[in-house]
Amino acid sequence: MESIVKFLEKGQPYFDKVSKNIYLQAIKDGFLAAMPIILSSSVFLLISTLPGVVATVGGFTLPDWWNVDVVNFCNKVYNFTMGVVGIMVAGTTASALTGSKNRRMPAGKAINATSTMVAAMCAMLILAVTQTSAKIDGADVSVFFTDNMGTKGLLSSFVAAFATVNIYAFCIKRDITIKLPKEVPGAIAQNFRDIFAFSFSILFVAVIDVICRTCLAVPFANVISTLVSPLFAAADSYAGLALIWFMIPLFWFMGIHGPSVVKPALNAALFGNITTNLATLQAGGHPALALTENFGNYIGELGGTMEEEVAEAMEAKAFTKPLVAFMGGRTAPEGKRMGHAGAIVTGRRGTVKGKTEAIVKAGGKVAKRPSEVGALLKAFLG
Repeated sequence: MESIVKFLEKGQPYFDKVSKNIYLQAIKDGFLAAMPIILSSSVFLLISTLPGVVATVGGFTLPDWWNVDVVNFCNKVYNFTMGVVGIMVAGTTASALTGSKNRRMPAGKAINATSTMVAAMCAMLILAVTQTSAKIDGADVSVFFTDNMGTKGLLSSFVAAFATVNIYAFCIKRDITIKLPKEVPGAIAQNFRDIFAFSFSILFVAVIDVICRTCLAVPFANVISTLVSPLFAAADSYAGLALIWFMIPLFWFMGIHGPSVVKPALNAALFGNITTNLATLQAGGHPALALTENFGNYIGELGGTMEEEVAEAMEAKAFTKPLVAFMGGRTAPEGKRMGHAGAIVTGRRGTVKGKTEAIVKAGGKVAKRPSEVGALLKAFLG
């Protein structure tokens, strides 16, 4: 063990450097800036889907005005927020990267964060979205395929953001710009200074788009998704998930912010898989992608009292469904606190032993390992 610790300490400067990489930080900060979109759209998704699930389980029917008017309204809000989050993340990532780049720019020269944000969003649309025409009411109308505007196009968002900011930095450093007289107001002069940088950014991604569509007949977003899909598939395996949730706390142990090193490279899959799982569920299938945001918290962050509260509800007959549970953390040292501030052990409450005893006492069954859940549930249901 001592040799392992020494090896890790030797590599700590490298890992620390990775965690402070401006591109990884831009991805992280870009996602954080877009988090209100993700959270608020999730509320509307719950409103549109949860009552239907409750109605099915409870054996009653929701009124038509709910199933049509309310659900359509909620889905519209979700589609116009989460459905275009890829475009927004391109802008927020570019803005975050611009801030880091500006701290390294020569004195007196700065990149316009608002301009790079707009340029990155336009660039993302060029890389990810296909335009075509369709007949609507007998007239030819220009339409867009929106598949890649959301989480499916996140990799294109990062490419657009990184390319745009670097092209801006290149142009600003070398004064490739339109210079106006000093009498021209600053806001107007700034717009003219950004013309070349903006145009070059759009031209760059347009060339990539033409090459992909000419040679492969698909947009760049499809190409890059296909290239990295084997990596994401490997990360979604048992070994991949174990490695991810081993590396994050390992970096914490070394004094480095683990998520800053590990998660940025996975963000496209973490949020894209949520969308894929949702589509599978809505189509009547069984969602199978485990590599989603905070999934590991259900296994790796021990404590909390929600299981005991469920047991209390069972004893009070407020919850009457058959219950089979699995709880990780059986091998955790007694008294050890792990996870976030809310996932802590208080006395006997929050321990695996306490939870197991409470659920069994209330009439539920507890599996010792995940593979037993199916068999126990089948026996429970007869």
